[in-house]
Amino acid sequence: MAQKKGGSKSDGKGKKPHLNKPTSEKYKHYTITGDSVKRSRHCPRCGAGVFLAAHKDRLSCGKCNYTEFSKK
Repeated sequence: MAQKKGGSKSDGKGKKPHLNKPTSEKYKHYTITGDSVKRSRHCPRCGAGVFLAAHKDRLSCGKCNYTEFSKK
């Protein structure tokens, strides 16, 4: 029989081990005060599931690159 391309199974190149992905940290965008829940700003283009990242001088969306600059 002819050998398959890619080598034999004894060359140590099998499946890679499973690595856990870091969890999403969307809970950081919500604050609970009493009975009310406050949320960070959402992206006006992407919708209610995407938050704007708060930088020193701007708010920006990582998905569509929407940016709002803060006034001085």
